[in-house]
Amino acid sequence: MEKAYETYKDSGVEWIGKIPESWKSVSLKWISNITKGRKPKVDYDESCENLLPYLSMEFLRNKTSNPTYASIDEKGLVFVDDGDILILWDGSKAGEIVKAKKGALSSTMAKIDLTDSDFESTYLNYLLQLGEKHIQENTIGMGIPHVSGDVLKGLKMLLPPKQEQTQIAAYLDYHTQLIDTLISKKESLIQKLQEQRQAIINEAVTKGLNKNVALKDSGIEWLGNIPEHWEVTSIKNILDIPITDGPHTTPKLYDEGIPFISAESIRNNEIDFNRKRGYISEEDYELFSKKYTPKINDIYMVKSGATTGNIGIVKTEEKFTIWSPLAVFRAKGEKVFYEYLFYYLQSSLFKYQVELNWSFGTQQNIGMGVLSNLKISYPSVAEQQNTISFIKNSALKIEISIEKIQTSIQKLKAYRQSLISEAVTGKIDVRDWEPKTN
Repeated sequence: MEKAYETYKDSGVEWIGKIPESWKSVSLKWISNITKGRKPKVDYDESCENLLPYLSMEFLRNKTSNPTYASIDEKGLVFVDDGDILILWDGSKAGEIVKAKKGALSSTMAKIDLTDSDFESTYLNYLLQLGEKHIQENTIGMGIPHVSGDVLKGLKMLLPPKQEQTQIAAYLDYHTQLIDTLISKKESLIQKLQEQRQAIINEAVTKGLNKNVALKDSGIEWLGNIPEHWEVTSIKNILDIPITDGPHTTPKLYDEGIPFISAESIRNNEIDFNRKRGYISEEDYELFSKKYTPKINDIYMVKSGATTGNIGIVKTEEKFTIWSPLAVFRAKGEKVFYEYLFYYLQSSLFKYQVELNWSFGTQQNIGMGVLSNLKISYPSVAEQQNTISFIKNSALKIEISIEKIQTSIQKLKAYRQSLISEAVTGKIDVRDWEPKTN
């Protein structure tokens, strides 16, 4: 077990607390240059020459299979190397510290270049991670949060002797790698459970629960055979209202008022009101409600942007409204129950139709007219009820397992953060620490 330092002093910063007596501190602005990125004027694919990937957050987190590229000859772009320290400048995670891959820096991020030789870069990276929460609690901007340049530049950087910095970095590299490996394994298990849930839904809403039922040709090549008593029709024929969306104007956003929901709120087949775009006035709400008013059990699908195809369902009677990137599906109960439609829109079959029909401009997009004519196959309402019950029961067991794993991951992440905090503020003395050998 690591021990504490002999003597401490007040750092003068509430969120840091006491630090070892011999340590110094300095504001980030005196030891670094902070440079914001810029979006390229032209996007390329990887077939061209003299290019580097455009570092969107999706690319940095390995969550996109279609990266775009920037020309190394374009003036004004900010290029970074593997391991450079970046800070996410805009969005719901503004203030998060990430490591760069070689490429052109996104306009939503900034690079933090160390200019003081008294600091060790890996130690500084961990120190900045400690400051994430303080930066995020002091973001600015209406609606979409932005990093406050003044808060970032004024961030206190603790300065132990150089050799201690190297030792602290080595200690944290060793322990965080162990934690990250364990988290990665748990995340892989969650992915497998989610795939199992998806497979259950796919089978239930495309083939039914009876494996011995007679099949018929659906008449649609990509749909294949379906149970002979099922119907096939366009989505619009099983809806209570034509597919609609929110306003195409950008309203003024406030710190309080009526929640205004857009694509970023649609996560894990739910509406996350903590990720709302902002609040709108009562006057704007009344105006937007003339086009569409949310109703419990309405289903939203993202119809433009990187998350096109994601869905969520309304489970509240609280007043709110939506923006134009969301399409509204309201099931006609006498034909298709809303829960059956909810599961069908999650199926690989429906997602395949969306991908087959979306168009690309600056981002992927699918129109409401196209959505209306996508196909759905369904059984009688009695069979739909059985299917819904089966999916719910099967999915519940999986969701309980996922929830337990997610709780475990959150505890590991909290432990990781506390370990970083204790080491970089000197609450523990790791000067004599050595890695374990087998």
